[in-house]
Amino acid sequence: MLLMAIISTRGWGQQDIISRIDIHGNRRIPADTIRARIFTRPGDIYDPAALERDFNSLWNTGYFEDIRITREPSEKGWIIHFYLKERPTIREINYVGLSSVSTSDVLDRFKERKVGLSVESQYDPTKLKKAEVTIKELLAEHGRQFATIRTEVRPIPPAAVAITFVVREGPKVKVGRIKFIGNKHIKGRILRSAMKNLRPIGIPHSIFLENLFSKTYDATKLNEDVERLRAEYQNRGYFKVLIEDPKTEIHDTGHSGFHVPIIQHGPGKAVDITIRIEEGDKYRLARITFKNNKAVRDPTALRRLFPIKDGDTFSREKIAKGLDNLREAYSELGYINFTSVPDTKFDDEKKLIFLDIDVDEGKQFYVRRIEFQGNTTTRDKVIRRELALEEGQIYNGRLWKFSLLRLNQLGYFEQLKPDDPNTTERKLDEKNGTVDLTLKVKEKGKNSIGLTGGVSGLAGAFIGISFTTNNFLGLGETLQIQASIGNRQRDLLFGFTEPYMFDRPLQLGFTVYTRKFNFDQAQQLSILSGQRLNLPSPFLQNLQNYTQSSTGFTTSLSYPLHRSLKRVGITYSFDRSSLVAVSTASQILFQDLAFRGISGPNALNGIYTSSILPNFSMNTLDAAYAPHSGKSLYLAAQIAGLGGTVKSVSPIVQFKRFFPVQKRRNTIGINFQGSFMTGYGGLVAPPFQRFYLGGETDLRGFDIRSVSPIAFLANKALVTLVNPDGSAVPKDPRNPRAGSYTIPIPIQQIVFPGGDLSLVTNAEYRITIVGPVALAPFVDLGVVPILRQSQLRVASGQLTDINNTIFGCPQLDVALNCLGGTRMTFSPFLKPLSGTNWTPRMSTGLELQMMLPVINAPFRIYWAYNPLRLNTTTSSPAPITRGMFPLGAAGDFTFREALGSFGTNYTLREPRKTFRFTVATTF
Repeated sequence: MLLMAIISTRGWGQQDIISRIDIHGNRRIPADTIRARIFTRPGDIYDPAALERDFNSLWNTGYFEDIRITREPSEKGWIIHFYLKERPTIREINYVGLSSVSTSDVLDRFKERKVGLSVESQYDPTKLKKAEVTIKELLAEHGRQFATIRTEVRPIPPAAVAITFVVREGPKVKVGRIKFIGNKHIKGRILRSAMKNLRPIGIPHSIFLENLFSKTYDATKLNEDVERLRAEYQNRGYFKVLIEDPKTEIHDTGHSGFHVPIIQHGPGKAVDITIRIEEGDKYRLARITFKNNKAVRDPTALRRLFPIKDGDTFSREKIAKGLDNLREAYSELGYINFTSVPDTKFDDEKKLIFLDIDVDEGKQFYVRRIEFQGNTTTRDKVIRRELALEEGQIYNGRLWKFSLLRLNQLGYFEQLKPDDPNTTERKLDEKNGTVDLTLKVKEKGKNSIGLTGGVSGLAGAFIGISFTTNNFLGLGETLQIQASIGNRQRDLLFGFTEPYMFDRPLQLGFTVYTRKFNFDQAQQLSILSGQRLNLPSPFLQNLQNYTQSSTGFTTSLSYPLHRSLKRVGITYSFDRSSLVAVSTASQILFQDLAFRGISGPNALNGIYTSSILPNFSMNTLDAAYAPHSGKSLYLAAQIAGLGGTVKSVSPIVQFKRFFPVQKRRNTIGINFQGSFMTGYGGLVAPPFQRFYLGGETDLRGFDIRSVSPIAFLANKALVTLVNPDGSAVPKDPRNPRAGSYTIPIPIQQIVFPGGDLSLVTNAEYRITIVGPVALAPFVDLGVVPILRQSQLRVASGQLTDINNTIFGCPQLDVALNCLGGTRMTFSPFLKPLSGTNWTPRMSTGLELQMMLPVINAPFRIYWAYNPLRLNTTTSSPAPITRGMFPLGAAGDFTFREALGSFGTNYTLREPRKTFRFTVATTF
């Protein structure tokens, strides 16, 4: 009996034990993964509660749409069966009928709302409903308030589905009429302009052109605009204004039948908005008082931080600005945790507001440590020397912002924003009153490699390469190497700058260069005329054609003024230039102008310019490239004459200003630069140092150095008397050895002397597209006149020579000498041609700007149109008369030939439009 009881007990015990667990129905999910989610194991005692727990564990994974658990008895115990039906996998997600927004916009919104719907995810009907709501919300923001969405689920055997969102966007809902009721003191057009989200698009403050285009209606933005209306009233003293909830009314618009596109709109809907306002009374500020201000006990000093006076109309905006100024002022004293709580009290009888500000200064903090992160190349000391805030000092928020501005101007790092917590990490020790600052930087590429090439009207075919590193070996030093070689231009330059000489803020730099430039006036005339010219050799000799070679060096020294963005400096330069005059006209121009005190061939060689350039600069720009805010001022005066052969003075001024717009996304930039040049000590400035405009650095629509005043230079020439058949007329037909009959005539040769005054202004609106890519409409305006004609003085020897020359030879005496000629008196100065001296030039167009990430250089493509340009014709004022030639057919023919060669007409036509790419910036 006992044995049988024991055997029976063992049999019942084995029946309550789980002998095996089987998984059924899984296709994609491995059985081992499922078993890992099940807590019950073979050998465990059968427990329904434990199996319920396993059921919930599998269900909560979201992988299955049906789970069933059964048991089967066996000799060794219970066999547990898990029957699973997996949720289908989403293989496709399609959008049909979506046009107002893109698929990427939908996916971004899914990510923002955490919808969790994506390809290869598990199918979940609740996620589909959430996705529908999200898409409708997105469409509503784009004016599709009546959009409907239908979801189609198509099975894809064996265990997948394709989801299609069928969208019917419906009509686009525009903002209709915005009506205000109860606005007695502020006009509706002013209130409408305050509604930045829903106001019509037009020209602000133009009265008649403010409501050109209606905006898309977005119900979610209406509350924001109501708050802006409240702020507009409170900024005008109506502090207790009451604005009721807006009432909206939807109505049909447009033409449902046939309509003319553009002129007549198709069917649509619009929302009229009615806003009822109770303005209340207008309040003025009585006074501002402070309490609990222990660090700054003088309330007058705190009161000056608010840009509103007692008795002025109360302005919420000005009070907010004052509170910001108060916080900034306390941050300069080390009170990082400063807060202020304003309390307003009203005198309804006198319509006054009393503002009592409760100051919670917190604790004053000292800087314990300043550390840096992300500077893998730049040495710590290079960053630390730019900081105006030092360890051990009281924390000063203004000095910290100033330090970040100085680092931004270096151009070593991505933009450092003072208010960005990802830029500055502060660890406060409340107990000891110390703060540890960690500056997080992200380095830019320190090397800039530029490759340029192409064909320029004046530079010819050229190719150039440049290498610049603004952070050499991470020490902040600048190394520059530049080479440009072309068939009419060559430049070689090497430069080095040490910003902290002897570990002091003493910037020392030098450059060594050699340049060669060929100026071909025939090529310039081809540019002006817009066509290739085939000119005869005598005519080419009357055009400027010379080659200038220069070799020299510059060395500069500058020092910043204490704790400011101002800097004073001085630069010394030495240049040796020589000129090779190819044409007769160039020989005359450089030999005849009194820029060295001597005339003749010796004036073209050994031109030494030794000059100093004292300068002052102030720079508050927030970035070295593409700044968004700040200004820059540069003042200098170049004085040549410390030795050398050139004596000239040239003051220089340049001013830049940038204004951030659209929440600092876009930028308006203006630039002005002006310079003047004059000689002294009885000499004039060298012709090749005078000013020319044109090119991507000033007037983008004109070719480089192509903008100049035009003048005519007096000279003389000998022409041979020829017969109509082309044969020369001898002086003595009986004696051919006496030579040909020649006639001295006065001529005026066209020259492009450049101006002594240069004024250029540039403006552009830089629109950020994405990252470093921007689109910039621009306008360039410039003028380069001759201000002092005395600086274009003809050398005395040349002037005496042509004034004493007897022009004309109508007949010969018995000794074969000319008879009947006349003397002429020429001006000692070059006179600019009327209509070319003070003629302004303007370029306007569109420029695509980008910073190339690999070579770290600014690249741009621009198209320019020139609304103001030179487009006229002129002729040489050569005083050649018929009376200078003998009577007869030979005299008639030679006179006509002389007029054709020396009294020719010139077409002065600058280009109407230009398309160009370059690696550079205008300003």
